[in-house]
Amino acid sequence: MIELKTPGEIEAMREAGRVVAATLAAVRAAARPGASLLELNEVAATVIAEAGAKPAFLGYHPDWAPSPFPGVICTSVNDAIVHGVPGRLVLGDGDLVSIDSAVVLDGWCGDAAVSFAVGSARPEDLALISATERALAAGIAQAVPGNRLGDIAHAIGVVARAEGYGIMEGYGGHGIGRTMHESPHVANEGRAGRGMVLRPGLVLAVEPMFTAGGLDSYRTDVDGWTLRTVDGERAAHSEHTVAVTSGGGVVLTVL
Repeated sequence: MIELKTPGEIEAMREAGRVVAATLAAVRAAARPGASLLELNEVAATVIAEAGAKPAFLGYHPDWAPSPFPGVICTSVNDAIVHGVPGRLVLGDGDLVSIDSAVVLDGWCGDAAVSFAVGSARPEDLALISATERALAAGIAQAVPGNRLGDIAHAIGVVARAEGYGIMEGYGGHGIGRTMHESPHVANEGRAGRGMVLRPGLVLAVEPMFTAGGLDSYRTDVDGWTLRTVDGERAAHSEHTVAVTSGGGVVLTVL
C-alpha cells in the first residue's frame, strides 16, 4: 500500500533527512587514504547517536540476505555497486567510494547516498560520479504532481545510456516513510508517461546506480550483501529522499 504523507509528516522526515546529510558529510570528511571502512562506520554511528536517531541499516534483514546487515552505513568501494559491508579494508589513494546512510528519527526515515573519490581522483571516476548526480537531479525534476513514475525512470535512464553506463538490473529507488523501503519501486530506466501518477505527499528515495563498464548485470560477494560489477569496472551511486509537493520535488536529505 502506498501512503501519502501530510505536510507535518514530511517535515518530520526532513528532520531525519538532516541527520542523514550530516552523517554523509562527516563520513566523507573522514574518508582519506589510510582510513578503514570500520573507522568510517564508527564516525557514522557517532553522528547518528548524537542526533538521537537510529541507523536503519544496522540489523536490517531482507528475505534474500543470509544474515542481518552488520553495519551502520553501506560502504561500497570501486567495483562494489551497493550494500558494501564496512570491514577492515583500508582506503587507498584514488579509490571510488559510495556511502549509503539511512536513519530513523522519531519514527520517520531518511535515506541518501553519495559517491566520491579518495585522494587523487581519476578523471573517468569523476565523470561517472557526475553522471549519477546529474541523473539524480533529472529524476528529481520529474517528481511533480501529475507526472508518472516512468517519467522519473526515463529521465535517469537517458543520462546513463547517453554516456554508455550500465544500470543495475532490477534495482532502483523506493517509497519511504515509517519504514526504509515502502512501495512503490522507482526504476532507474523506463518509459515516460507510464506508471503510477505522482501525487502530493508521495515520498520517494530516488537513487541512480551506474556502472562504468556499461553492463547491467552484477554479482553477489561472498559476504552475501555486497553487489559488485561482473567485469570489475567501477560503480557510483547517488541518492536523495524526495517529497512530491505542489511546488515540485523537495529534497529532504540536506542540511
